[in-house]
Amino acid sequence: MSTPIAGASGHLARNVAALRHARGLTQHDLAAAAGVPRSTVTSLESGTGNPSLQTLLKVAQALAAPLDELLAAPRAAVRLWRADEFAPRHKGRGVVVRSLVPEPVPSEQMELMSLAPNAVMAGTPHLPATREYFTCLDGTVSLIVAGEFHELGAGDTLAFPGHLPHSYLNRAGAPARGVSLVVWAGAAARAEDPVSA
Repeated sequence: MSTPIAGASGHLARNVAALRHARGLTQHDLAAAAGVPRSTVTSLESGTGNPSLQTLLKVAQALAAPLDELLAAPRAAVRLWRADEFAPRHKGRGVVVRSLVPEPVPSEQMELMSLAPNAVMAGTPHLPATREYFTCLDGTVSLIVAGEFHELGAGDTLAFPGHLPHSYLNRAGAPARGVSLVVWAGAAARAEDPVSA
């Protein structure tokens, strides 16, 4: 019979290996990025390690994944989430963000952003090679990426390197909504066109 500790070790082993592969990293690459010995990564992926919280946090940061994703149990094949199960987060001034994908996805993060009139939010710069996409659903949303101004109307999408400083603004007198998609560094390559200014 499996104990809770053995189950958690198994989840950790499976998830670290899956996230590492999804980001195209070797065990050596992950160890270097996390600042831990390669043997630590090997023991995590084999389920034989007994890592400290500090080690887990370093590995999670190197994989650009939340700590709970490293420890998550396998997901059920089908599940319905009701709207009230999504916790909105208030960011910046007048911006409400909620996840569109309630389960951890190894290589992406997708969120719905609602911007009140005159809303402003500074984006969080990510690791180099991270790609970010923003699609305006309703209204008008302005993005400033590395000092360049871009105005998006409903249906427009802007793609940009996620490590650059960026911010979101709604300069209009009406609410606006959009979807933000972050594809983490090392995720499977996507066909993409250069972003035009």
